[in-house]
Amino acid sequence: MTIHIGLIGGGNISETHARAARAIPGVEIAAIHGSNAEKIARLCREHGGAPYQDFDAFLNHRPMDLVIIGSPSGLHAEQGIAAARSGLHVLTEKPIEISTARADALIAAAQQSHVQLGVIFQDRTKPHIRQLKSWLDQGLLGIPLFVDARVKWYRPPEYYANSRWRGTPALDGGGALINQGVHTIDLLLWLLGDVLRVQARTATLLHKIEAEDTAIATLEFSSGALGIFHATTAAYPGYPRRIEISGTEGTVILEHDRIIAANLRNSPAAAESALASLANSARDENQSASSAAVSDFGGHQAVLEDFLAAIQENRAPACDGLEGRRSIALIESIYRAAKTPDREVSV
Repeated sequence: MTIHIGLIGGGNISETHARAARAIPGVEIAAIHGSNAEKIARLCREHGGAPYQDFDAFLNHRPMDLVIIGSPSGLHAEQGIAAARSGLHVLTEKPIEISTARADALIAAAQQSHVQLGVIFQDRTKPHIRQLKSWLDQGLLGIPLFVDARVKWYRPPEYYANSRWRGTPALDGGGALINQGVHTIDLLLWLLGDVLRVQARTATLLHKIEAEDTAIATLEFSSGALGIFHATTAAYPGYPRRIEISGTEGTVILEHDRIIAANLRNSPAAAESALASLANSARDENQSASSAAVSDFGGHQAVLEDFLAAIQENRAPACDGLEGRRSIALIESIYRAAKTPDREVSV
């Protein structure tokens, strides 16, 4: 049976969505909606589907089973709610929305319409990150003690200047924290559990934008572990994301989404064997440190495949609306804490 997908958005990420969809047997792109007629026409020529600038007409296109939202973050709920009410399953790019209130409205609409809702956090599918998750779940790191997560990226001035929405509170929800940092916030919650309290500072140090280009937060996890999180788009020329997690039984370091060090007190042979088996795993060629372009669509394909299976099996996708909401709840708390940097804020 053929699955027909509609794409919302005409930017780089919709190109990634189109490539991911076309790589899956039995999936076709039915329609593409966006505000830029030229971009939408090009996407349709290259990947198929009917072009639409009128959103209501797009939603009425049939056959169409689900939509993938790649529009500005502040439009996800509005467009997702309309799609759900049209009987379409909804898979949205990160973040689910720019506030928990809007996220809750989208989650409720999907539930009321009996459609699936998923959020794209493709980093969860990467082999080395999944290996680290397995080690943590098995207790090989012991009790988590502290984590240091750094997203020291760079975006040139034109990245913001050529966009109507990036770095704006209205459509981006903020800056480096909610846009570039959200993937890492999601991973910290997925790997280490909920955060109870935060302290934070944000600043606009380099770019001429409305929101922050730099954010720093200290995190207290429900497990008792402590964390430091740093996200910026001002670190020229941009450096690979790095996550260091230490527990009572060892330390693991991720860089560029690959385990570069795994010093475990127990089962070191098992760790070495696991790393050896991952040695030939495909390296993510996405140069996120210095560019917003996504060259490797494999993670998006894996997320979409899981979402399609969730529809068929009538189960929740790997990252459903409630799971996707967790990162926005923490980001809201970090922004709130940054307004009173001398005080600790509960999440």
